[in-house]
Amino acid sequence: MICYGPRVYDGDVLAGNWRRPGKGKIPQVPAELDLVVEDAGSGFCGAVVGCDKEAVTLEDRFGKRRLFPLAPAAFLLEGRPVTLVRPAPAPAAKGARRSASGSIAVEGLRARVARESRIYVEGVHDAALVEKIWGHDLRVEGVVVEYLEGVDDLPAIVEEFGPGEGRRLGVLVDHLVPGSKESRIAAQVSSPGVLIVGHPYIDIWQAVKPSVLRIPAWPEVPRGVPWKEGVIAALGWRMEPAEAWRRILGAVSTYSDLEPELLGRVEELIDFVTEAS
Repeated sequence: MICYGPRVYDGDVLAGNWRRPGKGKIPQVPAELDLVVEDAGSGFCGAVVGCDKEAVTLEDRFGKRRLFPLAPAAFLLEGRPVTLVRPAPAPAAKGARRSASGSIAVEGLRARVARESRIYVEGVHDAALVEKIWGHDLRVEGVVVEYLEGVDDLPAIVEEFGPGEGRRLGVLVDHLVPGSKESRIAAQVSSPGVLIVGHPYIDIWQAVKPSVLRIPAWPEVPRGVPWKEGVIAALGWRMEPAEAWRRILGAVSTYSDLEPELLGRVEELIDFVTEAS
């Protein structure tokens, strides 16, 4: 990962009359995965790990991630201002149908015999969301998703699974951020046949974009208040968590309804458990 830091420039590259005639238009560059750019405002430099129509997520060489809006001339590519844009979807074959994940659907699919490799997620809501968006892809690849009801016993679960050649395990963890309980548990697993990835959200509910539910944002829940119940109360929904989840899941139809921090991680797990066989 090559980043061009502030020492390369004489002053602010976005200041002055760089838009005057003769300077040329600021190029638009598709925010393809792994493209390395620098946020012109903050100096944060990283590779693209996710992008939607409004924002791009960058990951630096230390694994830190930040979300930036797709504003005009907001980034530097090899020291030059650029405008990042959402990549165009890959052209599908004429008449081809897309699955909910954006992949080309396999017509007349007969589910493949399940691999020994597995993907584990924390709870039943996580499993339902993964099935709704990636279910077609998982059946094509013969990958089974199981839920754990939490990750407190993850090291023992991994040992019981017995990862090895042709038998990989991918684990999706909620709230996998530095210093969290989940990150400490994940650090106890070091098998090369296991990949543990996660998203920053307290619960998988937050991986659904607020706009999909026509709410301005997911509410902040005070410490000590059960998160789901706190969200329901703050939104003024008169329902139990199970009914609230049905409402949330029912509003999701394609990958574009989910945050990029989740999309990239699930795709990463599918790649990991299928590349060995």
